[in-house]
Amino acid sequence: MATTVRTPATKTAKRTPMTSTRKTALVAGVFYLITFVSIPTLALYGPVKNHRDWILSSGGHTAVLAGGLLEVIVALAGIGTAVTLYPVVKRQNEGAALGFAAARVLEAAMIFTGVVSLLSLVTLRQDLGGAAGANTAALVTTAASHVAVYNWTFLLSQSLMPGINALLLGSLMYRSRLVPRIIPAMGLIGGPLLIIAVFATLFGQHSSLTGLAVLPVIPVAAWEFSLGVWLVVKGFKPSPVTGHAVLIGPASPAGWRRLR
Repeated sequence: MATTVRTPATKTAKRTPMTSTRKTALVAGVFYLITFVSIPTLALYGPVKNHRDWILSSGGHTAVLAGGLLEVIVALAGIGTAVTLYPVVKRQNEGAALGFAAARVLEAAMIFTGVVSLLSLVTLRQDLGGAAGANTAALVTTAASHVAVYNWTFLLSQSLMPGINALLLGSLMYRSRLVPRIIPAMGLIGGPLLIIAVFATLFGQHSSLTGLAVLPVIPVAAWEFSLGVWLVVKGFKPSPVTGHAVLIGPASPAGWRRLR
């Protein structure tokens, strides 16, 4: 009598391999989530930004060094988002995709400039802060100038550029439908508001916008965070941009066509 041996389904089932497009989405999403690691710098930089005589004080400066490291990571992750997404979004509009990549590089360059300014202040504190007979007034003025450089580079790099990036990448994502449209819509709404708030600050209206200036940051931050989460968890939606099959006619086999 013949017997049949049934192989368990767990033995025969094969895991679907991850496509290159899915890998691209995953890497880009991880980079976007990494860009949020600099949030603690708001507290880490507190002493050096809020106390003009910090350069004359004694004690450690580990917090400033840690904040600088986090911002360097953010700058590199920002470039990573552009490098990873460019080959995909350029199929929608190469000019806008190139603009997004250039804006990310410019943003990173300004972040590095701000970090160098504060790290230079740490060096001055180590070498001159406790020196006997040092001109304290000159040191305080120098420290204030370094902090001012950081504040302005922060405004341009981590306030203005995210608004520009939201418009560039948001329009590409919205038109290509690579992600649900509600996600880039947040960037397309918050981007112009954030840019307006930054220019209002540049023209000296920051005192009257102290409370309102924070509001445009919320939709832009929500856009970047939700984009990162979606790309990590779901990846790109089927779209002609990624070369997936889309329905272009009646709901029949003849109506499906693969676009590249």
